[in-house]
Amino acid sequence: MPDSAAALVTEPRVPVNEPLLNGNEAAYVAECVATGWVSSAGRFVDAFEEGWAAYCGRAHGVAVANGTVALDAAIAALDLGPGDEVILPTFTIVSCAQAVVYAGATPVLVDADPETWAMDVDQLADRITPRTKAVMPVHIYGHPVDMDPLLALAERHGLAVIEDAAEAHGAEVLLDRDAPGGGTWHRCGSLGAVSTFSFYANKILTTGEGGMVLTDDDALAARLRSVRNLCFEPGRRFYHERLGHNFRLTNLQAALGVAQLERIDDALAHKRWMGRAYAERLADVPHLQLHTERPWARSVHWMVGVVLHDDAPFDAEGFAAALLARGVETRPFFLGMHEQPAFHARGLFAGERYPVAERLARRGLYLPSGMTLTEDQLDRVVDAVREVLA
Repeated sequence: MPDSAAALVTEPRVPVNEPLLNGNEAAYVAECVATGWVSSAGRFVDAFEEGWAAYCGRAHGVAVANGTVALDAAIAALDLGPGDEVILPTFTIVSCAQAVVYAGATPVLVDADPETWAMDVDQLADRITPRTKAVMPVHIYGHPVDMDPLLALAERHGLAVIEDAAEAHGAEVLLDRDAPGGGTWHRCGSLGAVSTFSFYANKILTTGEGGMVLTDDDALAARLRSVRNLCFEPGRRFYHERLGHNFRLTNLQAALGVAQLERIDDALAHKRWMGRAYAERLADVPHLQLHTERPWARSVHWMVGVVLHDDAPFDAEGFAAALLARGVETRPFFLGMHEQPAFHARGLFAGERYPVAERLARRGLYLPSGMTLTEDQLDRVVDAVREVLA
């Protein structure tokens, strides 16, 4: 483990992430308060749903309380349940597998790609069974899943695609790469039966807490809106043929989202600058693997992750401690779903091993990558990384 007793840091810590709320956020929230539209109806909810759906090239947006319930609502709207299997990456946040389990369906895992850290699409075909009903690609840390072969495979087998784009606002992926002209670029969140987003405070576009489900299917959109609002029957408010949830987003939160969407291009430009700057300044640092951007992907570098080589003299936990002693905050990578005690207690994933995800969990972390990160702060992070790994 590196020496964590570095010289006292006299400057404030470099935070791992801070939201940037310097546009019309305050004015729009004040309008909500002044007009009394502070709950789950109001002009900002409609504007946010319509604006984000249009930005992602979708017909419908259904705003919800957070990204976790966006997955719950998507699975409920697709009527997935007991006896159904959903294939997803083990290297992701617990919300993904949890949503499948809560629906009574069975999560089936694949490992991560060692360079992009997103799901290894080459492993999908071997995991399909007659019970497989859906596949859930999760775009990791701003880099897309390889959706071209995934969508083709899903179409051949009649699988619904639940695209989790929580970490990939504005990212793009090249489809139909073998077609004349080299294919076309598509925004993450525009693919599959449904796409889900999180707008948590650390996301590129934030509403503090919040999420959305996008779809092009009119019937799915209607089911999503019903599930979100306790499945009230049209024309008979307190009569229920199905059970739903209160997953609604407030007008106050949507007001933040509308203001954030007005500046999405600036936000993406900042994130891409940050990704390039880290890559350039850390390229020659020993013991360190950087996130690979594939030619078919346009990453948004939501979080800039690094993975220690096996010859580094410490693991990610020791690396994080040494950086914190030098005034730099970090966050650990995901622990794979197959290593989660909560799923073991339900009899899931017993004896399963996914070596890439296990290595990422033990040797990976992400560096300060927020919307307020300045060049001076980035240079401080780089200097700290160099000092620790020298």
